[in-house]
Amino acid sequence: MTTAGAPAALAEPTVRVGRGWTAALSLANGAIWVGWFGPLQILLASQAEDFAPGAGMSKETLLAWVTGVGAVVSLVANPLFGALSDLTTARAGRRTPWIVAGTAGGALALLLLAGAGGVATMAAGWCLVQLTLNAAFAAVTAAVPDRVPRLQRGTVGGWLGAAQILGVVAGTGLAAAAGGVRAGYAACAVFTVVGVLPYVLCHRDLRLARADRPAWSWRSFAAGFWTSPRRHPDLAWAWLTRFLINLGNSLVLLYLLYYLRDRLHHPDPGRGVLILTAVNSLTLTATVVAGGVWSDRVGRRKPFVVWSGVLMAVATALLAGWQTWPGAIVAAAVLGVGFGVFTSVDFALMTDVLPKALDRGKDLGVINVANALPQVAAPALAAPIVTHLGGYRALYLFSAAVGLAGAVLVNRIRGVR
Repeated sequence: MTTAGAPAALAEPTVRVGRGWTAALSLANGAIWVGWFGPLQILLASQAEDFAPGAGMSKETLLAWVTGVGAVVSLVANPLFGALSDLTTARAGRRTPWIVAGTAGGALALLLLAGAGGVATMAAGWCLVQLTLNAAFAAVTAAVPDRVPRLQRGTVGGWLGAAQILGVVAGTGLAAAAGGVRAGYAACAVFTVVGVLPYVLCHRDLRLARADRPAWSWRSFAAGFWTSPRRHPDLAWAWLTRFLINLGNSLVLLYLLYYLRDRLHHPDPGRGVLILTAVNSLTLTATVVAGGVWSDRVGRRKPFVVWSGVLMAVATALLAGWQTWPGAIVAAAVLGVGFGVFTSVDFALMTDVLPKALDRGKDLGVINVANALPQVAAPALAAPIVTHLGGYRALYLFSAAVGLAGAVLVNRIRGVR
């Protein structure tokens, strides 16, 4: 696992990882997404509807406020815990202690949300979920450049992406089928804990020796979160493209429950969300691994990311122009095809532009801000568009334009084929 002169934890990996390691890490990743998307797809929207009358605001505004505050926590937590895992010299390794602590904390936070009696406890619980599960997620993603050779990362990224979307489906399904908000949160908490156990118990993490850890200071630690776009332009462009495409996707998902009920007048919008998520997941699963494997074989990343972004923009535009239940199903299917390829290949592209091995966790955490920041921006943009600037048609046209811009800007990355 090492290259000449470098300790194992900091070396560029050269030995391919096995199927067991990939499966266990993918399951852990999927379990974390269950903890996020059971609440995001169903449970938080239901609580917002219950608490909105007493809070003196609309359910859309309340949901936007709670998810936005939680996303701000995520912005800080992911790079922070990624950086802390870079510096961890525990016997269990650099990443595993944070996976364990983050998952346990996330399960407890979900149970706190289950007992929320008002807006304050709802917001506090969601912020704790974001804080803790981001600690686990930062460590899981950093394990890939730690252990996986470059020409296997598209494949591994594909399996991680498949697990991610299956986690979204499982979280949505658990939340919808559990029989209530409290039971939904409890089911998501249990699944999240159980899902990380195979990786934690069966696979040894790489340990960083104390002698190989750089000298600690708060000043250098804080300064490390800034990566100069001038010195590392590929990283900057990769971050921007991921942000824009994820922003487009977040704008689609945020009000999906309300879109089905208020615009399409679906008789059971909760079940409708589950159906759309399942359709999306089927097409995504069909392309996420295949896209990553194909990218590894041809040794190219950018064309896959460009065309997947274009396809996602087309799917989002369908929601604006074909506002019927069949139109929503078609859009969900097309969006899944595009997002499947994007999920696996863009992850591999991100690991290819990391500046140095010592800061893999921190740098991936900064990159993952491009996943979390859209959750802050999406509510701020979506609420006024839906309520004052044209409704859902305008929202989805705007979303398509944002995603298309992200796809075009991928060509600015010069150091990756």
